[in-house]
Amino acid sequence: MQHADEALLVLEKPAGLLAVPGRGEDKQDCLSRRAQAQWPDALVVHRLDMSTSGLVVMARGIEAQRALSRAFELRQVHKRYRAVVGGQLANPLPDNGWSTIDLPLAVDWMNRPRSKVCFDSGKPSLTRWRLAQPETETETDPQAPATHTGIGTRVELAPVTGRTHQLRVHLQALGHPILGDALYANPAQQALANRLLLHAELLELPHPVTGQMLRFHSPCPF
Repeated sequence: MQHADEALLVLEKPAGLLAVPGRGEDKQDCLSRRAQAQWPDALVVHRLDMSTSGLVVMARGIEAQRALSRAFELRQVHKRYRAVVGGQLANPLPDNGWSTIDLPLAVDWMNRPRSKVCFDSGKPSLTRWRLAQPETETETDPQAPATHTGIGTRVELAPVTGRTHQLRVHLQALGHPILGDALYANPAQQALANRLLLHAELLELPHPVTGQMLRFHSPCPF
């Protein structure tokens, strides 16, 4: 739990837990159900993949849900993720600026639940990325994780759009899938991690009642 007030909740989802209920009796335990057990008026606003850890916001009541959903639609909500990708990835921009992946995505109906890059029917999808910076602006720890590790490269990801599996497919298309990804990494890259190395670390959004911009940070667990 990161934050709770009369209008919203900001929760920490562990990897391996569903954000919302799935199909089947064995898929009913999830973050939203756990939140609703304590806050019965909690409503879903957005989701994370089951394999992804990190920050999730829920609304308290229908009016707050509408306000937060509208903020997402207007791109007033800013999210940032950390990941470790396969191989040694170099940023082509000077001073490690934000590079952009601009590739349309569509559901891969023949291989569901996968998505794919599709220039014919895909929806516009935009991801910004750069090599990983310290987790906070004031971090000076010399023991902080290096950008390039023995198994891959640490990156920061900022999705502009919110397509299904967008970050995972875009990194695969770049030639550097996220390690531990059971859908998009090859067997060797999957075997390098015991989970998907993707974490929602930063969330900025306007409060649904006051409009004040809020900022939440979740330390990366890997």
